[in-house]
Amino acid sequence: MRLKWPAVGVFVLTVWLMGPMAVFALSLDEAKAKGLVGEKANGYLGVVVPGNPEAQALSNDINEKRRQAYQDIARREKTNLRTVETLAGEKAIEKTKPGNFVEGPGGWMKK
Repeated sequence: MRLKWPAVGVFVLTVWLMGPMAVFALSLDEAKAKGLVGEKANGYLGVVVPGNPEAQALSNDINEKRRQAYQDIARREKTNLRTVETLAGEKAIEKTKPGNFVEGPGGWMKK
């Protein structure tokens, strides 16, 4: 079954606005602007340069929330998790600001 784009669009917007719910010294926007994290095609956030504990904690927190949201959507839409993750990843990369990182087939690159 194919997901309806409006449902995925609303979800992606919600995740975007939700940002990190836990209190971190580093916000998602700051981490992206500093090149510490970037969007991946699988719908999750990745750490661009390993070794930054704040960026890793932020990424882990956001990815857990995304996974929960993706599972809810997959259940509701009666589709598999991978389909939701892939669609969300496409939208997240599409909405990534120029100069921020996205992960491509060859690794991390600036959009």
